[in-house]
Amino acid sequence: MNTNNQTELNLDLEAKQLMEEASSSTLTDEQYRKKMQRRKEVQDKRIAQAVPEKGLIIVHTGNGKGKTTAALGMVLRSLGHGYKVAIVQFIKGAWEPSEKKVFSLWLDQLEFHAMGEGFTWETQDRDRDLEKAQAAWQKGLEYIRNPDFKLILLDEINIAIKLGYLRVEEILDGLAQKPADKHVILTGRGAPTALIEHADLVTEMTLVKHPFRDQAVKAQPGIEF
Repeated sequence: MNTNNQTELNLDLEAKQLMEEASSSTLTDEQYRKKMQRRKEVQDKRIAQAVPEKGLIIVHTGNGKGKTTAALGMVLRSLGHGYKVAIVQFIKGAWEPSEKKVFSLWLDQLEFHAMGEGFTWETQDRDRDLEKAQAAWQKGLEYIRNPDFKLILLDEINIAIKLGYLRVEEILDGLAQKPADKHVILTGRGAPTALIEHADLVTEMTLVKHPFRDQAVKAQPGIEF
């Protein structure tokens, strides 16, 4: 481990320790103030040592809900900053997603492509599904290479990889072609290990309870679509 990494680790550990100590109900107001003052010093030092900007590869995976929703939050932030954004949806596309209607308000900044034809048990045509996944990947790759776009969302691409429609090696090769300042988000359960290891930010959504599984509640507008 190099010196910079060790310093960052030490600061991270100190920050966690300070927050744990500050949660004690036995601290006086003065003791709490001093710990928070030191906590601020640690945070300021961490920020000062951080890299100003880097294009990130972001993975949202896991069996829990919210993977696409969290990604769309980043899309909204990017649009708010005036950046150009592209969304390519794999698997989805048999219906008109409500997100597409909302994002039509940003026609000058956003390009949205729902390129699937539904879930595999609905299409029942592996060759057709594979063809659609490959077409969606080629569309996504165009945006990954295009320096005009700041953020690319490849929605449910992890599912396409898991089903064997795409090879993780070709995805990693494509990601290597992105400009240094571009962010790419890849969503979907079952993200392969190679992609997770390559990513800069990985979030796993954990399923605790689900209304369909636990209560047989159908997908509802505003929640699932």
